Amino acid sequence: MKRTLKQVADMLEINSPDTAFHDVVIEGASINTRTIKKGNLFIPFKGEKVDGHQYVDQAFEKGAAATLWQDGAGTPPAGVPVLVVKDPELALQKLARIYRQEASFKVVAITGSNGKTTTKDMIAGILSHSFKVQKTEGNFNNQLGLPLTLLDVKEDTEVSVLEMGMSGFRQIAFLTELAQPEIAVITNIGESHLQDLGSREGIAKAKFEITEGLSEEGILFYYGDEPLLTGLVEKAPGFQSSSYGYGESNDFSPKRIEMSEDGSRIYLNEETDEWIDVPVLGKHNVLNALAAIKVALHLGMDTTSITQGFSQMKLTGMRMEKVDGAKGEIIINDAYNASPTSMRAAIAFAEEVRGQGRKILLLGDMLELGTEEEVFHREIGKELSPDKIDYVLTFGDRGQWIGEEASKRFPKGRVRTFGQNKKELISILQKLTVKGDLLLVKGSRGMLLEEVVEALK
Repeated sequence: MKRTLKQVADMLEINSPDTAFHDVVIEGASINTRTIKKGNLFIPFKGEKVDGHQYVDQAFEKGAAATLWQDGAGTPPAGVPVLVVKDPELALQKLARIYRQEASFKVVAITGSNGKTTTKDMIAGILSHSFKVQKTEGNFNNQLGLPLTLLDVKEDTEVSVLEMGMSGFRQIAFLTELAQPEIAVITNIGESHLQDLGSREGIAKAKFEITEGLSEEGILFYYGDEPLLTGLVEKAPGFQSSSYGYGESNDFSPKRIEMSEDGSRIYLNEETDEWIDVPVLGKHNVLNALAAIKVALHLGMDTTSITQGFSQMKLTGMRMEKVDGAKGEIIINDAYNASPTSMRAAIAFAEEVRGQGRKILLLGDMLELGTEEEVFHREIGKELSPDKIDYVLTFGDRGQWIGEEASKRFPKGRVRTFGQNKKELISILQKLTVKGDLLLVKGSRGMLLEEVVEALK
């Protein structure tokens, strides 16, 4: 967004600032003085412990063009561009909503229990070959992050790729109403946020809210091998939909898949007789790639351009990220987050990938699984095979449940549990790993297992 202060005041339907500041140009917005950019509109929030209004002077020092100010938060600073509003958060969201309505770029919105960030990166990477694209950066996928992302979209952008996260009902509904996507994608339904939503059916219902904001000509692409999603699609009126997945009953599925240590090759059920190379590890990422390919084809790209887009894309870190260890071991850093679905997918990759060395798993706690968390962890442990995996190490109090079950199947000494002792865990891994070994690191965000990866690099 690039608007004058007067235009922003009009968008917010508030009193205009001092006429001396009417022509001040604002580009984008920020809520953080540590990352604020020159020309941003600073938006301070008054929280229980921290009052953002205390940082307004600092925001101007770092290049802010103007600031919002909550009515009743004291006396606004003098001599600088200030817009007084009743609620800065609501003002941020209103500004983003109006800018979206005024702008001409298309929006691709993505949600799902697993894979939404990787799918976002794939879609943005592919489309960037043919369009001017901006995407959600980091974890800016909630009621604050998404409007900030929208306001950061440049005027000449052709496609904005937005990730939508949630932890409860009606949160996705709010985000999709704000973004008004032309294309929506639901990657899958897993177990994350069971403690808040109660069941996989509840999770599916919450994710499906993304369709409420689809434009009249909008379309939903969804994982068609998930019965919970196909059931919701059958009952939902008012928008186009198309499924993708492994099953032949889907509208879009691969005829063949070839896996390698560098990624996968997909032969599509299209008339082109062409392979598409996907430089991302794991069979589960084939599904994410199918979603990305489906979006690109819908927007008019051909398979040659799609393949070139894949080769140029950049993925967010800690998602099946290949890292070289200090001893020549291969570390797969998948430590950004974990649920039973995503952990099984990562383990399947480790089991199936070809290599000369040993295969070692480092598995951490899976969080936010509700009352059935012990069952989910023990099921993972029961499924591990000593014929496919050489060593299993677990970290965290819940991870010990995985270790207890795996110990019943593995030879003595091949399963170790570490509780919360990360220092000892690192020490043992430094002694255990050798050149050629494959080490998969997987756990929820709160376990900070990337610290182990850093210690082994």
